[in-house]
Amino acid sequence: MKKIILMLAFLATASIAFGADMDASRNKEKKQKDTTGVKTGLNFGPLPAIGYSTDLGWHYGALTDIYWYGDGSKYPEYIWKANVEVSRYSKGNTVFHTFFDTKYLVPGVRISAAVSYFLNNTYNFYGFNGNASLYSPKLDKIVKLNYDGKTPGMGTYIMKRDIFRVMTCFQGEFGNSGFGWAAGLNYTWFRCGDARNRGLMDETGGRKNRIDVWEGNIPSLYSLYLENGIIPQAEAAGGHHLELKAGFFYDTRDHENMPSKGTNVEVYFFGSPDILNKRAKEDRTSYLKLAVHVKQFFPLVSDKLVLGMHAAYQGIIAGKAPFYSLQSIQSLNMKQINTEGLGSTCTLRGTTSNRFMGNGYAWANLELRWKFVTFDWINQHWALALNPFFDLGGIVQPYRLQAMKNARDSYVDWKNDAGHDASLYPATQRFQQQLDELVANGSVEKKAKNSFKLEDGSVYANAENYLYSGVKDNIHLGAGMGLHVIMNTNFNISFEFAKCINPFFKGNDGVWGMNVGLNYIF
Repeated sequence: MKKIILMLAFLATASIAFGADMDASRNKEKKQKDTTGVKTGLNFGPLPAIGYSTDLGWHYGALTDIYWYGDGSKYPEYIWKANVEVSRYSKGNTVFHTFFDTKYLVPGVRISAAVSYFLNNTYNFYGFNGNASLYSPKLDKIVKLNYDGKTPGMGTYIMKRDIFRVMTCFQGEFGNSGFGWAAGLNYTWFRCGDARNRGLMDETGGRKNRIDVWEGNIPSLYSLYLENGIIPQAEAAGGHHLELKAGFFYDTRDHENMPSKGTNVEVYFFGSPDILNKRAKEDRTSYLKLAVHVKQFFPLVSDKLVLGMHAAYQGIIAGKAPFYSLQSIQSLNMKQINTEGLGSTCTLRGTTSNRFMGNGYAWANLELRWKFVTFDWINQHWALALNPFFDLGGIVQPYRLQAMKNARDSYVDWKNDAGHDASLYPATQRFQQQLDELVANGSVEKKAKNSFKLEDGSVYANAENYLYSGVKDNIHLGAGMGLHVIMNTNFNISFEFAKCINPFFKGNDGVWGMNVGLNYIF
């Protein structure tokens, strides 16, 4: 971990030095403001929330960005911004979100606040430590009927993970130096359990009852982790957390939402003392983490063609974090309403959502942003941009890896004991029984078609391999292309398509991903 921190510190220092040199004129003179086409007053960006995500399904609802530009003297910067979204995804998840951001309510202090409620009835859960958690593509689906055509179907890799969250962040700059401080306080309530989906049929074929994984379905990976002690009982249902963060930033970008040049570095600590949950001392999950983000933008052809780079690290430096908080990726300024990883839309595009869960992550994003046309329409300023991109990253600090190994060994020892207690491991036994039937009827392959190499040669057929595969994690890659429809510089509708690239284990990280949303990811 020390090597990672030193490497990122060097990268941050180098970027600051380069950015300071590139933007030296920032502190020497003020550019004359171009008042042509300046926006003033109130500006709305209402949209139907219609889209598709390979991780969440079809998206429908409503959202809007609201900007106040005042007399236009700050344009393209806004005086304040608000965002509201109410929407639902076809795979069973619902979003209620509000956000407010301003630099001018309190002189010298930027204030950001958000209140969000995410009902995630079918939330992806692929286990811990990437490749160490076996991924079977044939089991990664939500179906109305199970393989026998009678019992209701679910997915091995889903669980319930609802989130209610209140976030605040305060930032201030030291003069006109580009350096500044940041601090914030968040409250988050996680509610976890077995997956539920109103769209699934009960045993009589009706739709009135919510079906969970214990009613005739193949047990989920979440239930296996819980039964085998990889997830402690004290964390199984979620918890309440009060999280504090503090750090500094350096920012010389010419514009926050669509920069053409400049440097942005964020370095901050965030942590949570486990004081809101009634847990035994040994079950408490207090933690302290470090986050580092380095962003650099190079104008290749004025502001029409820009090369953007982002390198990041987030990891634990003290304590232990609960399993349900690992996916939360922190940032000072929100680009997405809920940034999670490692994997998919916000970090490694093209990979499966939250496929890689660990104590620490390192990742990087490279984009070429080409603004190929600009025009005015309905009294608004528009631009269309393409952004071919390449992402890579991986887990640099494992999470409960030894617990996964111990769980596999304990189960194998129990299975090989001729006089074992048959009442133990009910979920794991049921998982094995249904795996046997799925393999027999061809629904699941016995052996992996990718490069996984296990001693017994039968990867997907044995339940113990889902507790711990024995395979080390590797670097994960994705590449793709995006189209962005941008209004008044700040409102950005994003269409991105990405292909997962894994030369080591084909299909283990996902295949492809598509997302319709807002903003560039950095």
